[in-house]
Amino acid sequence: MEALYYEKKPANAIHCMLCPHHCLIPPGHCGRCHTRYNDAGILLALNYGQCTSMALDPVEKKPLQRFHPGSFILSLGSWGCNFHCSFCQNWQISQDIPSYEEISPQDAVRLAIQLKKRGNIGIAYTYNEPIIWYEFLRQTAPLIHKAGLYNVVVTNGFIEEAPLRELLPLIDAWNIDIKSFDENFYLRRCKGALSPVKRTIALAAAAAHVEVTTLLIPGENDKIEEIEKTAHWLSKIDPQIPFHLTRYFPQYKMSLPATPISTLRSGAAAAKKWLDYVYIGNVPDDDLDQV
Repeated sequence: MEALYYEKKPANAIHCMLCPHHCLIPPGHCGRCHTRYNDAGILLALNYGQCTSMALDPVEKKPLQRFHPGSFILSLGSWGCNFHCSFCQNWQISQDIPSYEEISPQDAVRLAIQLKKRGNIGIAYTYNEPIIWYEFLRQTAPLIHKAGLYNVVVTNGFIEEAPLRELLPLIDAWNIDIKSFDENFYLRRCKGALSPVKRTIALAAAAAHVEVTTLLIPGENDKIEEIEKTAHWLSKIDPQIPFHLTRYFPQYKMSLPATPISTLRSGAAAAKKWLDYVYIGNVPDDDLDQV
């Protein structure tokens, strides 16, 4: 399918404007996300309708603690990502092309409606980065609203303002990652940038329910001062934004030991100085609670 948000350049090159990478893609090549391909001057969304992961999840697993708690949501994911995090917890689908099944927006909506009898409230676009599943998301979300259901996006927040503003009326809840409150971390560990993510959070919070997640990695982004700085910044948008501090486990290219639960609790206590709702995640049920 032809992708949205691009400009044609001389010699059939393409300037992709979906995310802040602004990839200049020569013919026969993909952008950094590996999903947007220059086919002789036409930008194609290679992963359109390609679903690698599907499950009916508790909404709290997204994680969304304060959006229809106790309900379930049909979670769909594709493949690819516009970040390349060395610690990615879903690298098998974000950094590779796994097996998939074809699904249309109409198929997704029919399934979401069928699952209402099991407590389903809509669709969560998640697992890999849904921003680069943009065309599928953009076509499916209005149909979900027409069916009286909700749209949820779980994202790294790395999207340009124009495509984001087109999505805002369609999305009912967001969980947006803040990988770190340090630009150098984003560049070094994610091959991305923090400032566009902050813009996404601010704009989304003005339009819908937003919760924010930080995966705490020992010695990388787990300093109390940084956690408190993140919480303080969020509080200036809205002190009722729920903030999730989740436990890292060794994955992909990072072999550091798992985050101590004590680090999560200390960070959550610091964040609670600024925010009303702070949670820890990726921990045993006995420790999974609001601080």
